[in-house]
Amino acid sequence: MCFSLLDRKLSHCVSEMKFICLTLLFVSGITDSRSEQYEVVGPADPVFAVAGEDVILPCSVKPNISVVDMRVEWFRLDQKDSVHLYDDHEDRNTDQIQSYRGRTKLNHQELQTGNASLKLSTVRVSDEGLYKCFIQSKSWSDDVTVDVRVEAVGRPPVITVDGFDRSGGLHLQCESEGWYPEPDLEWLDSEGVSLSSETTETHRNTDRFSVKHTIIVYHSDKIHCRVKLRHHMLETLINTTNNRFISWRTSVILSSVFVVLVGIAGILITVFALKNRAHIQLQDEHRKIQHEHIQLQDEKRSIQNEKSTLQHAHIQLQNEKSTLQHAHIQLQNEKSRIQHERDQLLQSQKIILPKALPHLRTHTVKVTLDADTAHRHLIVTPDGKQVRYVNRNTVNEGNNRFDEYLGVLGKDGFSSGSFYFEVQVKNQTEWGLGVARESVNRKGWIDLSPDAGYWTVRRFNESYSARDSSYVSLSLRVKLHRVGVFVDYDQGLVSFYDVESMSHIYSYTGQSFNEKLYPFVCLGLRWNDNPTPLIICD
Repeated sequence: MCFSLLDRKLSHCVSEMKFICLTLLFVSGITDSRSEQYEVVGPADPVFAVAGEDVILPCSVKPNISVVDMRVEWFRLDQKDSVHLYDDHEDRNTDQIQSYRGRTKLNHQELQTGNASLKLSTVRVSDEGLYKCFIQSKSWSDDVTVDVRVEAVGRPPVITVDGFDRSGGLHLQCESEGWYPEPDLEWLDSEGVSLSSETTETHRNTDRFSVKHTIIVYHSDKIHCRVKLRHHMLETLINTTNNRFISWRTSVILSSVFVVLVGIAGILITVFALKNRAHIQLQDEHRKIQHEHIQLQDEKRSIQNEKSTLQHAHIQLQNEKSTLQHAHIQLQNEKSRIQHERDQLLQSQKIILPKALPHLRTHTVKVTLDADTAHRHLIVTPDGKQVRYVNRNTVNEGNNRFDEYLGVLGKDGFSSGSFYFEVQVKNQTEWGLGVARESVNRKGWIDLSPDAGYWTVRRFNESYSARDSSYVSLSLRVKLHRVGVFVDYDQGLVSFYDVESMSHIYSYTGQSFNEKLYPFVCLGLRWNDNPTPLIICD
């Protein structure tokens, strides 16, 4: 009976121990499952900071619980010591990285809501990098990585003027320093169109970048220099039509002319010491050159009269031929500099062709327009001699057709020798004509320049122009009715002539051709409200 009573007591104790163990396991499971529901979260995207300003590095616990009793540590992945440490209810930064001393702070009140974000004051470029926010309690721990990107805004760009080149282009230089990371620098004209730089220099001093770009401008009146990062931009404007620059340009021209006159005067003095008769003749030549300069400035006399004057002086100074030739070469070099400033005015007077035009016509070729290359709003006559614009689609789009410019190519191309053809443009107010490479781009907006494979002259808004390395405005005395196009493939020459006045319009020289050239005509860009056709003349 005693053993039976003892067995019952032992059985009761075992049952109570099982109940206690199950209860502890259940409570422990609840605690573990609750701890697994919390996580440390931060920003999905990089945090951008500006050098010299303050930035908040986000970090919090979700769902929100107090982290006052927990350990919160911020550190960088690339360094051993901590950026900021909070433990046992206070900041403990004795082992803090030296460069962060006095610049980090946790909001202790926000810790009660689970917000462990770090405030970093007076941001430096060296602060850029990956940071880890680590939060630990007695039962769980988690962390999140924060990517910090730093931008340093440099000084406003400064534009300086370095003078003019021989072709009349204005040299501009834009500089700015103190940027991070490396910024982009671009030039914009008054229409907001980006311009290409001549030279680009970028330097890095310690942790900042400096940039320097130069550009040559010819026609734009307002030029913008813009330096920008992803979130910041600084810009400077210069007005190239300011009287100061006009006066500068004039002073450069007058200085060049003055140097020419001084050089010629020195030559005359030297010749006077050798021979009295030569001295008198050289003084006559000096007066003629001075008179010629006045005519270039005030009356813009033709270059042909100037050449005949120099040739007459050359005959008079046979005994001093070598000296006079040297002076003549110097004068021609100075004239070429001045002529770049007045190229538009002198172009119409440069070459008269009463005898040359019949010679050019000996190279006349039969030109037939290729309707398969014509824009869908153009109609080409069956004989391939005329093309005009209509405000409707005449054909379907094709791979070989122009789709923006109202252009059409000739059927036959030329890869050697010389050829000549004429186009009637009378009464048409917008047109372009010349030659084009076989492989030219025919889609979208096209820069009708030699670099793109086009050698043309054009009429637009009552004015004529050519597109060489830059736009060249052509000052013509009369409206063009019939234009002749002459090409010397082997010499790299494309010339345009006014057939009626037998005068030269413009020439592309020193070109390099490496594939077939085709005749090319167009009626402008996208539309033309003038129904007058362009006609290939036989």
